[in-house]
Amino acid sequence: MTQPRAEAAEQTSPDVYIHDTLQRKKVKFEPTSPGRVGMYLCGPTVYSDAHVGHAKKEVAFDVIRRYFLHLGYSVRYVSNITDVGHLQNDSDDGEDKLLARARLEQLQPMEVAEKYFWSFMDDMARLNVLRPSIQPRATGHIGEQIALIQELITRGHAYESGGSVYFDVRSWPGYGVLSGRKLDDQEEGTREEVRSDKRDARDFALWKLAEPSHIMRWQSPWGEGFPGWHIECSAMSLKYLGEGFDIHGGGLDLEFPHHEAEIAQAEAAGHPFARYWMHNNMLTIGGEKMSKSKGNFTTLADLYKRLDPMVVRFLLVQSHYRSITEFSDEAFVSAQNGYKRLSEARGEVERRLKDAPAGNDAALLNKIEAHRAAFEAAMQDDFNTPKAVAALFGLTSDVNAALAGAVGRAGLEAALSAYRELGGDVLGLFAEGQSGGQDDSSKLDTLLELVLQARQNYRLNKQYAESDALRERLSAVGLTIEDTKDGARWKR
Repeated sequence: MTQPRAEAAEQTSPDVYIHDTLQRKKVKFEPTSPGRVGMYLCGPTVYSDAHVGHAKKEVAFDVIRRYFLHLGYSVRYVSNITDVGHLQNDSDDGEDKLLARARLEQLQPMEVAEKYFWSFMDDMARLNVLRPSIQPRATGHIGEQIALIQELITRGHAYESGGSVYFDVRSWPGYGVLSGRKLDDQEEGTREEVRSDKRDARDFALWKLAEPSHIMRWQSPWGEGFPGWHIECSAMSLKYLGEGFDIHGGGLDLEFPHHEAEIAQAEAAGHPFARYWMHNNMLTIGGEKMSKSKGNFTTLADLYKRLDPMVVRFLLVQSHYRSITEFSDEAFVSAQNGYKRLSEARGEVERRLKDAPAGNDAALLNKIEAHRAAFEAAMQDDFNTPKAVAALFGLTSDVNAALAGAVGRAGLEAALSAYRELGGDVLGLFAEGQSGGQDDSSKLDTLLELVLQARQNYRLNKQYAESDALRERLSAVGLTIEDTKDGARWKR
């Protein structure tokens, strides 16, 4: 997959404003290092198939990353893989999610992790999500996690108890800064009974003693065990992005306790942590939050059987990352129609460009620049993708109007550049539309030109049955032949 070109951003890069969860307002983004952006995204726990909630998060932050690349920034994008320590119900007790799945599928835990890691990567590739710059695994960074835990113990913010280590939330006044929750307002035992090995029920595990039946275990200063869920992200983000890195992202459901714990762990150990926090909202299916218990849980593999993955991505970018996205049959139909409109206009521009004459396209060029400006303004305002998509539809209306008449090469080239750069490189809506090189779209054009020539030969030789058979075969795979005054043409 071709990735947008990353070059050092010039000092004249436009201002970008983002909603910072930590400050609870929209603020101007200022990178730690000029021309560079460091981003960390909480990745998946690889114990089951990816679902539409994963798609919402991954596409949202993929677009943010792509826009920084579009502006010329060099982006280091780190997204972790949790393959140990994430217990059921997100608590400090219970069974590891990977171990539960391993028992169910009669596999080793690492077999489960490998299976669902690659399944996740395949699902994201079909959504045209760029691969992370670095994708660290929790099991590959046990040493870094132990070292961070030792720092916390030395500073008096963590304690060992019965072979496990817990973060002492009362030792850190800043606990609650992200979510706005005051410690005294959190009742002891809200999510679990007070454990005998904890000083306070609100303390969270940094390291857990491994029971005899627990397969995944490592040696530590406190005995054999495994890391808690929260510690991995603090340790790995600091390792690969450094102190005071730019942006930490994730789903709104992770704000508390996971992200709250990340901040406390890092900063209590003396490490300045993420400067900006961004959270994507959830999605609903038929007006209800997705939940296995409600029976409205949808995996991406199942969804791809019904919809083109690019239609799924289009539906997601039509909604702002901080807004709830509704998945319904009506939303799917609307997204299919909208994506078809953009794709067909872009495809027609490519076809007309091959034989386009020179012409006076000043009016169209001015309109294209206006739509570009609207798109950029939308993206610089907290990555407002609904307005950015509206700018693409405005572009498409003007392009279609121009295509109905005489349009020259300059206008077509400018339109195609806008589709490729804005719709492709930034929004990722055209998987084959990244800049540079012959792509699948041009190969399909060449193949179908040969098919249209064969059909024309059939018609010239009065072999109408063969001509009709060609049309029907193409129709069966979603391609239509239209006979116009300028000759036959195809479209999806």
